Amino acid sequence: MSKPLILDGAMGTMLQAAGLRPGEHPEVFGCQHPDVITEIEKKYLAAGSDVIYTNTFGANSKKLQGCGITVDEAVKCALASAEKAVTEHEAATTGQPTPDFSIFKGLKERLSEKGRHHAIALDVGPIGELLEPLGTVTFEDAYAAYAEEIEAGARYGADLIVIETFTDLSDARAAVLAAKEHSDLPVAVTMTFEESGRTFTGTTIASFAMAMEGLGADAVGINCSLGPEEIRPLIEEMEDWTSLPIIVKPNAGLPDPKTGEYRLKAADFAAQMNKYSDLSIALAGGCCGTDPEYIRLLSDTAAKWADPGKRPDRRKRGVCSPSNVCEFGGVRVIGERLNPTGKKKFQQALLEHDMGYICKVALQEEEAGADILDVNVGVPGGDEKELMVEVLRALLGVISLPLQFDSRDPETIEAALRLYPGRAIVNSINADDATLDRMLPVIKKYGAASIVLCLDEDGIPTDARGRIEKAEHVIDRCAQEGIGPEDLLVDCLTLTVSAQQDQARETLKALRYITEHHHTHASLGVSNISFGLPARKHITESFLVQAMACGLDFPIINPNQLEMMDAVASFKVLSGEDANCASYIERFADRVEEKAVEKKKSAASGNAGSNAGSAGDMTIEHAVLKGLKDETRVLAEKALLTMSEEEVINKELIPALDVVGEQYEKGILFLPQLISSANAATAAFDMIKERISARNAGGVNISRGTIVICTVKGDIHDIGKNIVKVVLENYGYHMIDLGKDVPVEKVVDAVKSSGARLLGLSALMTTTLPAMKETIEAVRSASPDTKVMVGGAVVTPEYAAEIGADFYCGDARDSVKAAQEVLG
Repeated sequence: MSKPLILDGAMGTMLQAAGLRPGEHPEVFGCQHPDVITEIEKKYLAAGSDVIYTNTFGANSKKLQGCGITVDEAVKCALASAEKAVTEHEAATTGQPTPDFSIFKGLKERLSEKGRHHAIALDVGPIGELLEPLGTVTFEDAYAAYAEEIEAGARYGADLIVIETFTDLSDARAAVLAAKEHSDLPVAVTMTFEESGRTFTGTTIASFAMAMEGLGADAVGINCSLGPEEIRPLIEEMEDWTSLPIIVKPNAGLPDPKTGEYRLKAADFAAQMNKYSDLSIALAGGCCGTDPEYIRLLSDTAAKWADPGKRPDRRKRGVCSPSNVCEFGGVRVIGERLNPTGKKKFQQALLEHDMGYICKVALQEEEAGADILDVNVGVPGGDEKELMVEVLRALLGVISLPLQFDSRDPETIEAALRLYPGRAIVNSINADDATLDRMLPVIKKYGAASIVLCLDEDGIPTDARGRIEKAEHVIDRCAQEGIGPEDLLVDCLTLTVSAQQDQARETLKALRYITEHHHTHASLGVSNISFGLPARKHITESFLVQAMACGLDFPIINPNQLEMMDAVASFKVLSGEDANCASYIERFADRVEEKAVEKKKSAASGNAGSNAGSAGDMTIEHAVLKGLKDETRVLAEKALLTMSEEEVINKELIPALDVVGEQYEKGILFLPQLISSANAATAAFDMIKERISARNAGGVNISRGTIVICTVKGDIHDIGKNIVKVVLENYGYHMIDLGKDVPVEKVVDAVKSSGARLLGLSALMTTTLPAMKETIEAVRSASPDTKVMVGGAVVTPEYAAEIGADFYCGDARDSVKAAQEVLG
């Protein structure tokens, strides 16, 4: 690779210059003015673009609803314009060298068949609505929307698919799976990150990179939101987590809301991009605010970059949820409690679909220090596949830990892996070839790690050599599928010593040999060792320590058993994993402090012996913080025995939500947890409303006030506004949502008719900021006492003050503060 492939710049910036009106859909404009699109794309080609994006960023059924054109028409028109641009450009510039498209399998051959030297990428943007559990759109509905657009793109001649500007990992996965299953085109994916290294929904760079590589994306990277300087450290981190070609497509810095101009000029943009010359960038271009001059200077600059050669495979490995990464390396605890085997209450919860109980067990494991949670729903009388999906959806709303799916049924495993927004472990496969034939394709398709059981259809070998042979057979079969040993967790199988005492030694011998000679990871269900014995914890703990010394790095244990977790903490000190014994000291310093506090309490109370109010009791605050809807409702009902409805709201629910908000601000919680907690509080609010309605107590109004909210005239983006609405509703405010692209007059009428004392306005585009100012002025004239809060990607605190807003809200939490100040 002598230089990166050059992508194009901003389509939106060029369309606005060409006459696109605020609020007008770019795809509709493109169908009405196809030659304008062609001329824009020709300018990018002349500037040096090797790949141009089609005008289809919003060409999905969700965004085109009510626009008068179908997905098929929008995609067909956009590809025709792009094809014409390439044909006319290449006819006028014969003899140009063919770019090196070798990073995309089959692309060079596809272009050769078409007689072209430049590639056309179908541009796929997000549907613009939140997926479950953040919102109401199902994964399947999002997948269907992307599949429709991608099928049209493949039908009308796209050369590759670019999925860009996503912020929700689940949403991005739906698009990638649709691309892989509805076309044979290469797939590149870029997400939009904040300077913190997370998307606004909390997705980490590592989670994105691992999940996309696992699904078979051909290239990954970052686009939009930030300028080149801010994105560079994020790209450096991405290099640590993937071996895929990397894309960088920054904005021209951030926009000035006063002028709508982006702060980086073309020469400044190129100079900042030149600082990527020492990285392994495979594709480079520009996003918002960039035009052909930016791409021309970028192309000139990138042509001088030294060939970085093949990037060394220094990838970190691990599994992840969107917001939490469990890196492989050192001991990682897999929690075993989400399993019905021998647990009557858990079996009952599965059969009765009691997701509240299941989530509570999972939260207890997370709080106890588990790194990964094993999920097994195989209960007699239950539909395993349906139960797995139901449990997974419930867990996604409250748990941030990566998950391990435990089933022998390939359909159940595939259903879980398809829905899971991250990289998971599959538990388990074994040396039976029939099992491998069924399971390995599923594991490979979704890029999961896997537990390997050292057995086959003939059962468990009685000696270490037999276990090793079974493991080696699976390792070889996995290698044939392209699954390396770094993603395998070999389970040499724990048998109870009360019946087969010699088997403990054989397990440990096999464990040591496999980890040393094949460089896999190792897993064991440790507690099996002590079944049938008294004082089981001593045997289990001793075996755990011996197994870790032999290479066990993924023990499956009950993290709520303090002795087991203490043994893990102690082992990490002795192995050197816990540098300077820092975690060990912190763990036991807290323990000493807790004992001292309890001792003081006991002395002060005279050892009364009452358990009321003990640390084990769940409070409303804890239930809200963990997003437990059923528990929050039940605890609120209990509180109503001694408190009024207003007291429960103002003294319990609202303070609990405030704690959630504080943790969100500090980066302890992220958007999924924020919404989950808000939904838990809503369960209690709804119960209180029902209670008041039942006794017809019309004199009591638990609504905390009315707020009107909308996206301003000319702006068709509303995902941020929708999040604010959900959070404020769950704080007990009555929300009047006017939608997006709302005329000034409609906003004024809504404020006047509702008597709302607070108005929320959102804008994502610099071109619609004047409409925000106009709306504020009109509301000030019609309803002087109404306060206004504003937010959106292009709004700054300075601009908010300049246009007369009362509050600038950088996120949903800020909107709550504004509402509390105005409405209480």
